[in-house]
Amino acid sequence: MSEQYQVPTLEEFARAREVVHRVTRRTPLESSRFLAEGLGVPRVYLKCENLQRTGAYKLRGAYNRLTRLTEEERARGVVAASAGNHAQGVAYAARELGIKATIFMPLGVALPKLQATRNYGADVQLVGSGFDETNQAAQEFVRETGAVFIPPFDDPAVIEGQGTIALEMFDEAPDIATIVVPIGGGGLIAGVAAAAKQWAAANGREVKIIGVQAENAAPFPTSLAAGEPVTIRTRSTIADGIAVARPGVRNFQVVQEFVDEVVTVSDDDIARAIVMLLERAKLVVEPAGAAGVAAILAGKITSEGPVATILSGGNIDPLLLQRVIGHGLAASARYMKLRILLPDVPGQLVRTASIVAEANANVVEVIHTRHATELPVSEVELELHIETRGHEHGEEVAQALRDAGYTVRVGEKY
Repeated sequence: MSEQYQVPTLEEFARAREVVHRVTRRTPLESSRFLAEGLGVPRVYLKCENLQRTGAYKLRGAYNRLTRLTEEERARGVVAASAGNHAQGVAYAARELGIKATIFMPLGVALPKLQATRNYGADVQLVGSGFDETNQAAQEFVRETGAVFIPPFDDPAVIEGQGTIALEMFDEAPDIATIVVPIGGGGLIAGVAAAAKQWAAANGREVKIIGVQAENAAPFPTSLAAGEPVTIRTRSTIADGIAVARPGVRNFQVVQEFVDEVVTVSDDDIARAIVMLLERAKLVVEPAGAAGVAAILAGKITSEGPVATILSGGNIDPLLLQRVIGHGLAASARYMKLRILLPDVPGQLVRTASIVAEANANVVEVIHTRHATELPVSEVELELHIETRGHEHGEEVAQALRDAGYTVRVGEKY
């Protein structure tokens, strides 16, 4: 698509809001004192799309797109390719509109996402080990059956539907100065940025839009530098919901025009954000949905006024959540690994455990070995996994052991 995409007007976003509100919840806009104090701004708002029907914002764009179908197109049915939130959004929207939906998902899709998509009434086809194969199968199905393909982000009606989030946020908090948005292919940020900038202009205000990508799957910084959409080689990331190799064409045009900055965050940053949201906000958020909070915690966001970020989804596999919590605790030094060299004499294990206890840390795992080839004959290695209150407390524990005469490494081999 080479022509310039015509961005929806503020009036068109307002009409789309009336449409999507037929099926969507008006999700809460919570505030976080913890994030506001850390960022040094009056308020940080959390737009809780993780509490949306289907567990993500995707329902907005999917429903808005399906309402645009003609009667003849509805009769042909719709098809989508997705491993998660888009699949559920299309399936739910199709059910509400009485349209047959066929959803192609990869073979390794998480069981909760598979079950939810089927429960919404879609015919789910498991094809391919990765998204490219799954998408190819969906396109072949379209050619064979004439069903209408519903794209996840690079579609005018989808962009318009996602932009309704910005209008809801300003209804409750017109003082927002900066909006932080997770980016995958760009449908969410395109809609939010276009709606927000137009709302601000109409109200004599300015608003800053910052996009956030996972650093292992971040095509937008490269594409913006090149002046056109660029395909990158992605690496593994826990934020699979925004792991896209190439921006959508329309989305890229909107980001070029309306988005002020795009930053990236690491998987460690995202894991810390998930733990913070669980502990402080009592919210379950998937890795992609926590990207905005991750950017705030990592010091990637600056603002002169109130900040809002969109928790774009909450569909996280419980098994992944278990691993992410452990990783997030380790990343924030709440869970530490200490390697200690001990003389191979009786009583040393008790002595080290006492030192840790006196420092008010908790031992959760102990590995004691004397057979490592790099160890002197007269010494053993003790590996302690401990719970602490954070970096400073962890260093206090390590220093207490050093003060007692032990050689200590934090999370390292000798």
